[in-house]
Amino acid sequence: MDTDFAGKAVLLGISGGIAAYKAAELARLLVKRGANVKVVMTESGQRFITPLTFRTITGNPVATSMWADPSSPMPHISLSDEADLIVVAPATANIIAKYARGIADDLLSTTLIAARGSVVMAPAMNTRMYLYPATRENLDTLRGRGVTIVDPCEGGLACLEEGVGRMAEPAAIMEALEREATRAADLVGLRVLVSAGPTREFIDPVRFISNPSTGRMGFTVADRAARRGADVTLIAGPTELAPPAGAKVVNVVSADDMKAAVLDNIDDADVLVMAAAVADYRPAEVAPRKTKKRDGVPRMELIPTDDILTEVRKLNRKTVVVGFAAETDHVIENAKQKLLEKGLDLIVANKVGEPGSGFATQTDLAAIISSSDEEPELSMVSKVELADLLLDRVAALD
Repeated sequence: MDTDFAGKAVLLGISGGIAAYKAAELARLLVKRGANVKVVMTESGQRFITPLTFRTITGNPVATSMWADPSSPMPHISLSDEADLIVVAPATANIIAKYARGIADDLLSTTLIAARGSVVMAPAMNTRMYLYPATRENLDTLRGRGVTIVDPCEGGLACLEEGVGRMAEPAAIMEALEREATRAADLVGLRVLVSAGPTREFIDPVRFISNPSTGRMGFTVADRAARRGADVTLIAGPTELAPPAGAKVVNVVSADDMKAAVLDNIDDADVLVMAAAVADYRPAEVAPRKTKKRDGVPRMELIPTDDILTEVRKLNRKTVVVGFAAETDHVIENAKQKLLEKGLDLIVANKVGEPGSGFATQTDLAAIISSSDEEPELSMVSKVELADLLLDRVAALD
């Protein structure tokens, strides 16, 4: 990979660790590739390497304080607005904790919280600090929010100990930045339709049949697609999630509502990602008023809902269609069968009922499968990673 960073604005954040000296080489590599690099340094970072070093390498003034430039009363906003990519290297346990917990008490932490573009962090610290449970939880939180973490290496540390915590080399960090730069606009011009969340099939005005879906997977796909430049429409069943920035949202309740919304929008879509957990059955009749317990256990006949993917394929063959298969057993086999039966381009096989996988989790034990994949394997990934891997596959389709 040899991504051209020309025209890209990269903000390099430097916090207080001995690995700050490596950030000078990272800045040099970015400048050499054409990036316009600006640097934000914490007070502790300046104790390890001087702002003058980075001003010399980048040709830009170095930001060190919220109050240093009277002409820029809100530098955290202007810096975050300008940046296509933000990379923090080294990222200490302290700045990781601040970012994960929403603490904004200096220029770097405030800028991170205001960030709109992609963020990459390269942790660097003592092994015991890196393995401390709170640090691991903070890193998992950031991954779940879409932050790219460039894992540290094992080796000799500044404290003369051996172990994990040594910051990744600048070349490895550049590879992560290249991936993010490539993804930043690879879906421009693509119209992506995403369904998400559960449906509700009412029994009476106060009771319904549904499932535990939170909508997080579909919302994450919609968010990542919008960040990568796609024109996104999100059809959302009942959820408590905030709408992704940049996506048009169509709210629905029942399986019939979702079918109507999908079919209304499918002709304008280049890609359909059907991540919603649509009910397979609904009551044949809906009671007009609340059923009273004193009347005894009601008898209820269930009838199947319409299969939305089948309806889509009847009406539309030009749209790339991605399905999801939430399975408890024979996950790959069942997903492959669904892929073929419904004529899908891709399917995401997801094992539910497993710790950390399925509904209301940050991660999934999943595999992305096409008809040409001979031996796909399930792996545990965050929903953000899964969304990006799926969109990578979509972008690679002819």
